[in-house]
Amino acid sequence: MQKRILVSFDWALKKLLRQKANYGILEGFLSELLRFDVTIENILDGESNKDDQDLKINRVDILAQDSDKRLYIIELQYSHELEYFHRMLFATSKSTVEYLPEGFDYSKVRKVYSVNLLYFQLGQGSDYVYYGTTRFVGMHHGDELKLSPLQKEKFFVKEVHHIFPEYYVIKINNFNDVAKDKLDEWIYFFKNTVLPEKYSAQGLQLMEKALNVNNLPEPDRRDYESHQKSMEVEKNVMNTARLEGRAEGERIAIEKVAVQMFKDGLPLETISKYTGLSVQSIQSLLLREGLV
Repeated sequence: MQKRILVSFDWALKKLLRQKANYGILEGFLSELLRFDVTIENILDGESNKDDQDLKINRVDILAQDSDKRLYIIELQYSHELEYFHRMLFATSKSTVEYLPEGFDYSKVRKVYSVNLLYFQLGQGSDYVYYGTTRFVGMHHGDELKLSPLQKEKFFVKEVHHIFPEYYVIKINNFNDVAKDKLDEWIYFFKNTVLPEKYSAQGLQLMEKALNVNNLPEPDRRDYESHQKSMEVEKNVMNTARLEGRAEGERIAIEKVAVQMFKDGLPLETISKYTGLSVQSIQSLLLREGLV
């Protein structure tokens, strides 16, 4: 496979894809994901979109709107976050309220799509693309609540769930590197930072030039290299913390076994033999536990 030297998508979101000349890249990705053509009107300013050096390097988000005033929240996350589902809900709720036109005409509530590109394991599930929306199902008859003909005409939508936020969760590390469709071609890039050997997905052709490291101005190239080093440092820190946490957990487990063996009446030498702890360490442990 011919390697193409492309910048990572998280840095591109921060630096390059907010430029109008590069909207076609995001439009291509969103069009393949949502399965309808997306044309981005602009990238909206907001607290989460501020481009400064204090942005956490393990999280990037962007808020875009298209010509039909639909909102797209695109978030890329590297580090595990237990409350991530809650943050997805908060982000869509916040965008819905912030961009409600004055006058509180609820029929003008904006449609929001939450697109989440994750490099960590969120919840439990073996798939790599998950979709969620809001549907109302009868508790007694099992039928789904539908829009009336008048509501369809007034709101220009066909189903109730088309009004509510829609969520896409892409668990990038679950992808097996076999691109079976155009969306998979994009996910291949997210995971490997190179394009597939063959591709036809919208937006990918534009990336070969726009996201090529060799085409970056010198200041941007230095910034990208600094970003990559920062990402590597954070990755090493996280791995070290994970290993230290695992070692600490094993130590605590072994000490619990040693204490229980002592309570069961086993001699210190036997406890030392089966736990690997020195007799002196066991004595100190028992002293801390108030057992001697």
